[in-house]
Amino acid sequence: MINLSLKDREILRELAAKKAQLVNCPRNDEILKMWEKQARGVRDTPTVRLLFSNFTGEVITPRMRCEGKEARKLEWQLLSSMVGRELFDDDTPVSDRFDVNVFVKGSPFGATPIITKAKDSIGYHIEPLTDDIEEDFDIFRGGGITVDMEATKEWCAFADSVFGDILPSRIMQASLRGAITNPLVKLINMETYYMSMYDCPEKLHELMDMATKVYERYYDYLEDNKLLFPTNGFSPVAQESFAFTDELPAEGEITSTKQIWGFLESQETTAVSPAMYGEFVHPYFDRMVKRFGLLSYGCCERVDNLWVDYLSKWENLRKLSVSPFNNEEQVGEFLRGSRVVYYSKPRAEYVTNPGPLDEDAIRRCFRDISKASSGCLLEVAQREVGTIFGDYDRGRRYVQLARESIAEYWKP
Repeated sequence: MINLSLKDREILRELAAKKAQLVNCPRNDEILKMWEKQARGVRDTPTVRLLFSNFTGEVITPRMRCEGKEARKLEWQLLSSMVGRELFDDDTPVSDRFDVNVFVKGSPFGATPIITKAKDSIGYHIEPLTDDIEEDFDIFRGGGITVDMEATKEWCAFADSVFGDILPSRIMQASLRGAITNPLVKLINMETYYMSMYDCPEKLHELMDMATKVYERYYDYLEDNKLLFPTNGFSPVAQESFAFTDELPAEGEITSTKQIWGFLESQETTAVSPAMYGEFVHPYFDRMVKRFGLLSYGCCERVDNLWVDYLSKWENLRKLSVSPFNNEEQVGEFLRGSRVVYYSKPRAEYVTNPGPLDEDAIRRCFRDISKASSGCLLEVAQREVGTIFGDYDRGRRYVQLARESIAEYWKP
């Protein structure tokens, strides 16, 4: 039993009540209708959000008041679910439940990365475990992924004991993961990863296959142990999006991973040729894609040069990350009129550059994005923002400028 002070309990109940107010206001209904239209493939008003995962020290930590360790975890979750709407007035929908993602642990590789984080920064240094994957192949063995359902249910019960009468808990299934290149690079660094394609391609293929089998066993484990939940509505899709769709179950028993969302990305291979991606990544991703109901793909990598030969072959692809490193007009041509969401991630420097916002530059940026994505299902998520200098009005104004430009230039 987790002890909770009266003061912390009052703070948490106050936050739960604040979230309930956001849920029940007319604006939330408007936002939900926007997401529901996108879910049906209707090209209407695009959603715009300013994501704060890289500057939580400005929007969450300074506003926390709880003192107990477990109370602060609940407080963090409650505050996080309201930042977009409360501080930036963006198009983040607010759930009428306290949503708890299934607790998942594990890695596709058995080794543990050695990473040194920079002080007061999101940057980090990787200390490679080896520069020879052929010689030291055995260190990668032993990967595995599991679910801690007992801990998940205990956390829900704790939340319900505090504010369940205001905001009941709900277990959420996040999109299935299948990352390989990112966890691998964190073990061997980028140079060794790239050189392995040349020095020992057979061993790199063996590593990729081994990691893929870990994920395949994980998917089997979820099905065999009835540990799957619907991924729809507020369920998180990796890269900080949502699972709204009319193509997958929103409730009821889920018996197969083919009934839920999956997410894949390989930004670590953005500097290699499409042919190299096709040789070392695509065959393994293709195996996992076949296990998903719907797919969200991409992080910061290029996708324009992979579309024709690889990404377009996945018929269940429904959300494609479009970072500034792409030919955005070309991606718009690829996706126009389809059910694949043009998931735009604009340049971040317009927010993070010191001094006043360059409003003309921001308007030009969203004018170009709007023109490139006209005729597409458009979702805008401003990621990779390191700071807003603690200025919430700055974030709110940025969202407003984006909306105004999209309203003027984007066409359904």
